[in-house]
Amino acid sequence: MKRSLVLAGGGMRVAWQAGVMKALAEEGLEFHHVDGTSGGILTAGMLLSGVSPEEMCTRWSGVNVKDFGSALPLGDYVKGPWALPAVGDADGILAKVFPTLGIDDATIRAHAAEPDAVEGSFNVVEFIGKQCHAIDATGIDAELMAAGMSLPIFLTPLRRHGKIWTDAVWVRDANVAEALRRGADEVWLIWCIGNSPYWGDGPLEQYVHMIEMSAMGALLADFEAAAAAGREFVLHVVRPEHPLPLDPEFYLGRIDADTLIGMGYRDARAYLESMTPAGVAKDSGCTAMTEPAPGVRFTDVLTGVVDGEPLRFRAAVVMPSVPGPELPQVTGYLEHPRFGRVFLANGQVEANGDDVAYRARIKLDGGWQDLTVTRTLRDDPGPDAWADSRIALLKAGDLSAELTMSLADAAGLLASIEPVGAHGFVDRAAAVAGFAGNGFRELLRRY
Repeated sequence: MKRSLVLAGGGMRVAWQAGVMKALAEEGLEFHHVDGTSGGILTAGMLLSGVSPEEMCTRWSGVNVKDFGSALPLGDYVKGPWALPAVGDADGILAKVFPTLGIDDATIRAHAAEPDAVEGSFNVVEFIGKQCHAIDATGIDAELMAAGMSLPIFLTPLRRHGKIWTDAVWVRDANVAEALRRGADEVWLIWCIGNSPYWGDGPLEQYVHMIEMSAMGALLADFEAAAAAGREFVLHVVRPEHPLPLDPEFYLGRIDADTLIGMGYRDARAYLESMTPAGVAKDSGCTAMTEPAPGVRFTDVLTGVVDGEPLRFRAAVVMPSVPGPELPQVTGYLEHPRFGRVFLANGQVEANGDDVAYRARIKLDGGWQDLTVTRTLRDDPGPDAWADSRIALLKAGDLSAELTMSLADAAGLLASIEPVGAHGFVDRAAAVAGFAGNGFRELLRRY
């Protein structure tokens, strides 16, 4: 059986895909062909450069998202907005992002030429011919890879030998057809483009909606063409439950790579636990998402020492502002030199009296372990509110430790509070106000 990995686009948000790959690798899934489109080119490029899923997660943590944009010559900007070639160019991607992520085109070509190598393909549109080309890994180069991520308006295209190369997103954002052409019997589609019923106002929201429509239109066309040809295959889809934050939120620091990676690991684990050998239906529902309830997201970091080495727990918490059917969730990781970085699956937040607990499962010491981090949010008599709330107890299998929050981490938690499930200034402010007015512990008690 031939298995293809089809990595859809999603801009810088494809850091989420690193968490997905970590979960798939833990299950021993191997692929005979890897295909990348738009932002998915980054994940495909890392895998085909020999970067392991675990290293992918570490490398994404070191990316400066500001490097995704680099300035054009000053003369281009003085032309005015109606003659501006783009906001920037791909020089930052080539010179900084690719090296940080471990993407090396020479290594990709060398690996592709080896016997029994994993096949690779990268989708880039040639504008003059208005055609998407799935360029084989044996013939790819860094400039073409960057061109395949150069979204019009934001980054200039690659002009080479009388042709113009750019992002394939307006033609397709995931090339299932290429996987089938290469003989795939099983396709794993890793999808992080939004697909919810929400229609937003404003140019950014509607630009994204256009991408969503073209992406889904091309995907459904691939399904219809396969059905018309009688081409049978099993489809597995890993996707977020809710649309991921848009690239501007990542660029402005409202979300970070570590949070996206943790979300990807959670989403992949959720699919792996519920999947069947038959896969999913080949229709628009395979990538469907729902809008999250209004609330906030924040990051809680706690540290301790085990066996003389530093232990770090990082939780990204999503808390609805008003109790309802959507429960509080937590993603993140536990990190220690003995076992590296292990990610949280099935993360939940619970309250019992004055105790607030993060509960999850982690893969530790060769098996799954229940993890609990409990913090007592109680202010005893006396001027010691900070001391009362900064201590937490961690338990995971045979591992136990006392964790503490530093002043810097407390400041980081407050600075990390961001609204979710809210659009526009008024709704975003209301989501934060609802959280602040009710309080973390009080909201949890209502669930």
